[in-house]
Amino acid sequence: MNQLSDSAFGAGHDHIFLGAAHEENERRTWMVIVLCSAMMVAEIVGGSLFGSLALVADGLHMSTHAGAMLIAALAYTYARRHAADRRFVFGTGKLGDLAGFTSAIVLAMIAVLIGYEAVSRFFSPVPIHFGQAIPIAVLGLLVNLASVWLLSGNHHGHHHGHGHDHAHDHEDEHDHDDAQMAASRDHNIRSAYVHVIADAAVSVLAIIGLLLARAFGWIWMDPLAGVIGALVIANWSWGLMRDTGGILLDMNLDKRMAENVRHVIEDHGDAVLDLHIWRVGPGHMSAIVSVATGQLQRNAGFYHAVLRQFKELSHVTVEVNPTRVGA
Repeated sequence: MNQLSDSAFGAGHDHIFLGAAHEENERRTWMVIVLCSAMMVAEIVGGSLFGSLALVADGLHMSTHAGAMLIAALAYTYARRHAADRRFVFGTGKLGDLAGFTSAIVLAMIAVLIGYEAVSRFFSPVPIHFGQAIPIAVLGLLVNLASVWLLSGNHHGHHHGHGHDHAHDHEDEHDHDDAQMAASRDHNIRSAYVHVIADAAVSVLAIIGLLLARAFGWIWMDPLAGVIGALVIANWSWGLMRDTGGILLDMNLDKRMAENVRHVIEDHGDAVLDLHIWRVGPGHMSAIVSVATGQLQRNAGFYHAVLRQFKELSHVTVEVNPTRVGA
């Protein structure tokens, strides 16, 4: 008779699979929103009072990034408040990946708009007010650098090991390490980080383009900087969209880990009939394992104990199918 058992190693049975730095990243994101919002209001009000269209335009541009930060912050807050809500079968740990995917789409739209505006200026150059544009670009860069500093704490994720070792070549080992880092990475804070670092990169390119345009009369340097910035943002957007989309579709991020889980069970003389491993939150993986065994004394608890060496596995479901020895 089959035996089915479910266990959450690291989080108990409450299915809370939030990242280890969830609350810290939530605070960081709200701090960046306050900073960007203050800058946005100051630029719009100051531009309106002093008649600077460039200042108003940059303030409106800053509002798009404040909006993107708001998506990330609300995702953190909602995921935390509803972490124990039983309507979410595997918790709210993947809400940050959904927010990251949404931000990636917003980044792609920003890249398209910047690229369109830059290309149009190649064909229809507009007068550049260097006295206003350069200080605004520098001010925007300083705000973005402050935002980068606030968000730079935990967006890279952490590495976790496990206790089972097999011979693999260097490339497989590197891929495995990358997969483990990806499994623990908080894509919500990463998306916020990409937004501000992209804006900082665009500010740097804009400053360089403006300085060269003013010094040598190369007006085309300004739109060229815009095109380069759009391509850089589009590349970062695609990477974020690819990574978060894979998680939302429950892709197997770490094939090496699946192989090791299979080896651990089969090294005990049993057979793995079915195996699925996927990410349910930053640093949290879930597994469903179907095992065929001729050892009648081995129940689901035996395999849960065996799999505890995989620190990344926070939730494991085991199905045991007893078979007659020699069958």
